Amino acid sequence: MQKTSLLIVFLIGIFSINAQTKEELQTQKAEKQAEVETAQKEVKAIQAKIDALPGWRTGAFGTVGGSLSNFSKWYAQGAPNNSSGNIGFTLNAYANLIEEKFFWRNSLSTNLNWVKLDDKDDPNDDDSFKPTTDVFNLSSLYGRNITKSLAASGLMEYRTTLLDNFNDPGYLDLGVGATWTPIENLIVVIHPLNYNFVFSSGDTVFESSLGAKIVADYTRQIGAVNFKTNLSTFQSYKSSDYSNWTWTNSFSYTLWKMIGVGFDFGLRSNKQEALNYALMQTPPTATGFDDVDNDLQSYYTIGLSYKF
Repeated sequence: MQKTSLLIVFLIGIFSINAQTKEELQTQKAEKQAEVETAQKEVKAIQAKIDALPGWRTGAFGTVGGSLSNFSKWYAQGAPNNSSGNIGFTLNAYANLIEEKFFWRNSLSTNLNWVKLDDKDDPNDDDSFKPTTDVFNLSSLYGRNITKSLAASGLMEYRTTLLDNFNDPGYLDLGVGATWTPIENLIVVIHPLNYNFVFSSGDTVFESSLGAKIVADYTRQIGAVNFKTNLSTFQSYKSSDYSNWTWTNSFSYTLWKMIGVGFDFGLRSNKQEALNYALMQTPPTATGFDDVDNDLQSYYTIGLSYKF
């Protein structure tokens, strides 16, 4: 009986020690977490001061997506013996020089995608990777500050395709006006004097014209999230048929180190491109701007992302 009592007391003592140790560790953990949170706030405050200093600011993030498949004697589908693949990537990069009296903002955005379908039972089919999504945009904005949020500015923006029909068409906007930065990371460009050069080969419907250019860009990083949205519009003074707009969006969420998931999508309205496409059909589906269906253009890409 005495031995049993001693054993019970011993076990109670062990449990008490363990309980005390756990409580002490939890207290220590809470203290360390508080120290970490305080340090993180201090780091963010220091980084904000660094970001406010004059000089270059650079960065880039992108999305990579792809899949490969191979089927052999899979009779349930129309082509039982085939190999297919889809590869695509996007890149968003910027290099901005911010000084007290002026700024120079440069950005590059591209979205490229290839797809293939090789029917092994058809020796005459095309088994190469063919471009599908093909977007390239390069811009450079220079401004001299008038106030803290308003500047006189000049913009160069070039848009085309890289993989198919390079610079056919290609769009080059050159203009002057004002740039407004109402909040951090938001850039609004308003250029009432802008010339939209359109490059194309052969006898086409594309035509250059004078008009107004408006661009709104918001690029930001919040923790593990990177995102960029850009709206670029041109309103022709000659005819609304020569006006166009493009809206692109990129999102990236970092899951582990520099790797994460990304999503990109874009919308565009361009009546000249719609008419050019309609006239290339057999037979043509339109004869001019008056009867062309200017459908909304769109694309999206989902895949792994990598933060540079």
